[in-house]
Amino acid sequence: MNLSHHSADLHIHSCLSPCGELEMSPLRIAERAKDVGLDLIAICDHNSAENAEAVLEACSKRNLSVIAGMEITTSEEIHIVGLFPDVSAALAVQEVVYENLPGKNDEDVFGIQVVANGDDEVEGFNSRLLIGATALSLQEVIDLIHKKGGLAIAAHIDRASFSLISQLGFIPEGLELDGVEVASTADYGDFVDQGTKQWAVLTSSDAHRLEEIGSKRTTIYAAEPTFNEVGLALRGAEGRRVEIERV
Repeated sequence: MNLSHHSADLHIHSCLSPCGELEMSPLRIAERAKDVGLDLIAICDHNSAENAEAVLEACSKRNLSVIAGMEITTSEEIHIVGLFPDVSAALAVQEVVYENLPGKNDEDVFGIQVVANGDDEVEGFNSRLLIGATALSLQEVIDLIHKKGGLAIAAHIDRASFSLISQLGFIPEGLELDGVEVASTADYGDFVDQGTKQWAVLTSSDAHRLEEIGSKRTTIYAAEPTFNEVGLALRGAEGRRVEIERV
């Protein structure tokens, strides 16, 4: 099978995330991602996947592949990106996350959380405290993602807050992550070399504004830009691999 390289940004927020700008609507995300030459994106809002289907619809008209995802905050206040094989799997995880997510959103403090459709029409507003931490532990979040066939990636592990390293100081031995995401592409070796395992490393924009989409990206060497191929690439299986791009 012939393998080719696919430019991916696997951590993008929409207008559903309280810290995401209102300009991050499904159609605008699709247009911006296409304009900057991306082949694959993942929509990963905080503790919710309600806009995933809308982004998929918007991108389907632009020959742009999309993975339904979610950035889940554990009880330890660690951000874990879950990537899922389809929207239904993401929504199944969302159901458990919602059951374990206390609090209501304060729009004056955190902003509105917009649920949109694929035509950029407002469908409603999410009233949950999406910016908050769930009652699910790190291990429980990883197990939940894997139970639904997803990939668990430790988000921005080199940041000073909401990361595996900032909260725990290390990556626990035996933790069944599928990869780690770094925010800085300059020098990340100390964060991923645990002595016993070399983690698959990728970078993404963690975009909250349109101009940030594609500012950091990972090349997926694979047969096609799909969820299954990303899984193979993170495992380094069948010749697939990931490589951080220098944008």
